Amino acid sequence: MISEREIVESLTFKAEIDNVSVAEGLVDRICESQSIDEDAYGNVLIAVTEAVNNAIIHGSKLNKDLDVTIDVLKTDSDVVFKISDTGEGFDFNNLEDPTDPKNIEKPNGRGIFLMKNLADSVEYLDKGNVVELSFKV
Repeated sequence: MISEREIVESLTFKAEIDNVSVAEGLVDRICESQSIDEDAYGNVLIAVTEAVNNAIIHGSKLNKDLDVTIDVLKTDSDVVFKISDTGEGFDFNNLEDPTDPKNIEKPNGRGIFLMKNLADSVEYLDKGNVVELSFKV
């Protein structure tokens, strides 16, 4: 049985790197209001800020005229952060492995790897410009 998803909060902001702090504030509020334990807080914070960074930098290409939206949804067992941008998306099925020795020295390419290892589930929707990060509660 699929549990119902209730919208807890929704936030939209301009695709500016300084607005990552806005996302961090949202994570703080949600973790407190949804009683996410302190041990999981770091995982939520890092995964969500990585997704927001990707939406701002890669999805919106730092275009201050574009928006990034975070919808926070709650089910019986999860809190879901849905991060959306209006960019072109990307092929999320064909990503380079950042742990491959040929990629170790690269300065980028670890955000999605981190998200997948910190969230309980990561799902890309649409054309890759929407990501849902789920955390068990």
